[in-house]
Amino acid sequence: MKLWQLGTGLLLLNFLNVVSAAPAERVSSKLVHLFDYDSHQPLDTHDKIVKDFDCGVIHEITYVSPSGGLVSAYQIIPKGKGAFAALVFGHWGNGTRGEFIPEAKAYACSGVVSLLPDYPWDRPRPWYSAIDDFAHPDLDRKTRINTVIEMRRAIDLLLSRTDVDANRLGYVGHSFGAQWGAILAAVEPRIKAAALVAGVAEEADVLLRSDNPRIADLRAGLPKGQLETYLKTLEEFNAINYVRYARIPLLLQFANFEQYFGRASMERYAAATTEPKTVLFYDSAHELNDPQAFKDRFDWLAKSLAFR
Repeated sequence: MKLWQLGTGLLLLNFLNVVSAAPAERVSSKLVHLFDYDSHQPLDTHDKIVKDFDCGVIHEITYVSPSGGLVSAYQIIPKGKGAFAALVFGHWGNGTRGEFIPEAKAYACSGVVSLLPDYPWDRPRPWYSAIDDFAHPDLDRKTRINTVIEMRRAIDLLLSRTDVDANRLGYVGHSFGAQWGAILAAVEPRIKAAALVAGVAEEADVLLRSDNPRIADLRAGLPKGQLETYLKTLEEFNAINYVRYARIPLLLQFANFEQYFGRASMERYAAATTEPKTVLFYDSAHELNDPQAFKDRFDWLAKSLAFR
């Protein structure tokens, strides 16, 4: 059953159950074990302060990746004493760990520790891993597995802090970051709530079905069948395979003027997601830079994770 509500610059879509929903099934052990790692490996964290602001401090840190090398990240820590809620942020694929700094600073003012890691394709060599290598999908598959594992490792790092409340840990991800968040919502029991921003149900909705001119040019320039093989190799990472098994509250935020995939993908994504969920649409493009989107996300997380 769907309930539509109109707001200023905002289309709100809440999916409600008339009767109690059956408990969510668990994701298959095959998918879960894709993202296994040694959680006892030392983090070996290195830290330097880069900026002090009214509500907190921005740290630049590195920690050891289970797949080798160092993960670079920003950690934003509130002033005062915990126990604090905590958030892991996943930036969009063409962005960097800096995408969510303004938002994380705002959360610090409400007593939230934030960790903003970079992905393997944003690191210097020899720890750099390419993404979207259509000729070598197996390499892309390995990079994606390692990226999700490194997000799990980010949780290890946050929970190693004595001032973080393990019962108030959340995730925010944009685009590619939303894809990792969909996976974490199903396989990572330590996350209590997740906001997935401008996520796509299946990667084929972008690479095969999009009418975006740049993506159409990309398709036209690839050898026949290469893109289909690439997507087949990576289909186990599609968000829709995981949100149906999420066992936590999810916030889905979509753009009415999305330039990379169509409304049908968004509706398929939302329909597949387990309850409890909140689904919101905004008059924005894929960047989802509508201030209302931030306010709604902030309010939803504050309620879900019990911070100010």
